[in-house]
Amino acid sequence: MSRSSMNRRDFLATTSAAALAASSAVVAPASGADQGQPTKPIGQAKGIHPGRVVWVHDPDVLDWKGPEDGRWYEGGRLKQDRVNTMMSRAVCALTGAAAPKDAWDRLFRHHNAARGKGEAGYKAGQKVLVKPNWVGLIHVEPNVDHEKCTLIRRENYMNTAPQMLIALLGQLVEAGVKPSDITVSDTLACLVNEYYTPLSKAFPQVRYENHSDLPGRVTAKNSDVPLYWSCRPEGKDKDVVPTSFAEADYLVNFANLKSHRGAGVTLCAKNHYGSLVRTPPQKGFYDMHPACFAKKTGIYRPLVDLLGHEHLGGKTVLNLIDGIFSGLHPSDLAPKRMKTFGDNWPSSLLASQDPLAIDSVGLDFLQAEWTDFPHQVGVDDYLREAALASDPPSGTFYDPNHDKPTQRLASLGVHEHWNNPQEKKYSRNLGAGNGIELVAVK
Repeated sequence: MSRSSMNRRDFLATTSAAALAASSAVVAPASGADQGQPTKPIGQAKGIHPGRVVWVHDPDVLDWKGPEDGRWYEGGRLKQDRVNTMMSRAVCALTGAAAPKDAWDRLFRHHNAARGKGEAGYKAGQKVLVKPNWVGLIHVEPNVDHEKCTLIRRENYMNTAPQMLIALLGQLVEAGVKPSDITVSDTLACLVNEYYTPLSKAFPQVRYENHSDLPGRVTAKNSDVPLYWSCRPEGKDKDVVPTSFAEADYLVNFANLKSHRGAGVTLCAKNHYGSLVRTPPQKGFYDMHPACFAKKTGIYRPLVDLLGHEHLGGKTVLNLIDGIFSGLHPSDLAPKRMKTFGDNWPSSLLASQDPLAIDSVGLDFLQAEWTDFPHQVGVDDYLREAALASDPPSGTFYDPNHDKPTQRLASLGVHEHWNNPQEKKYSRNLGAGNGIELVAVK
């Protein structure tokens, strides 16, 4: 299939989730309210096709045996042409368009209509910000030689792949976005040469923003646009969003498929921890970690504020999860093969307009594979709080956009769990609800 088109017959022939069900792992008993068990959907599904999540799986996208075989992002091991096809199939299946350019026009128009801006498409001069997850490059950890701007540790960590970003940037440019109006930003990362060089070679006019003052890169700066935590902490420094986020018209949230020792999982919602120009537990500021890591249910969750802020989740036109690899953060220095993918790399890409639907699917994949951290109590509590943000189980008045509780957030999306790891079906797949629809494309 070409990068710019998609055969409808081929697409329809591959949209059965069961056709890709390679998993046979038994999910451990749930330790929370509904974790790992089929559930009725809660919240309001978002998107052109509400609640739709597209899963593209290509086991031939990668030719890499493991860390002993060099770095996965170098030497053509991750095949750019196949990554391009994965990205094309993802946006076309998500929107129902025949070509990526048309898919992006539908995404922009739907996003603007949903925000009360009319059904307008992308306009020349509007800015797009792409937020990858480059936590393996975080400036406060000893993974990077800051003087040489190269990796000295975690060389094969599960960061958002440069090849995935190149595929995305190519689509945005084809859709009419000037490269100089695109910013790729992880405000806490040191954008190492290993990533920056292929990106800047492919798209030299794109703005590449990071935490460090490095040649060719833009250093992240704060705006004066505030973010208010709905728990209303006292005596803390005021949080503001980065200037690039405040000035952007659209945002693409490009997360990774990883489990997490503290939060259980780290997906699209937690990717916004790198959307502030300070670390989550930085002294003087509200510490995001305790409420995020709490092994409880029905409590305040700061991830809801990040997803609900008008300059973060509010601007997000597309949510993506790079599932080429998976593993446990921060313990795994390199990816792990997954039994649920035939003891191989997951080699996947997830896409959705609904931030909760895509995280729900990501969580189900991780729970099907591992019986530890993704099953801890409270792992999906942020999804429940966000789905029911207008009347959450915790009773929190979620309003990150005003200094005093003024306007409650509406539901931020839909949350449920699949029926089982073998069939991978949700309520819309089963014709039994208004929740998630998982569309599998091979």
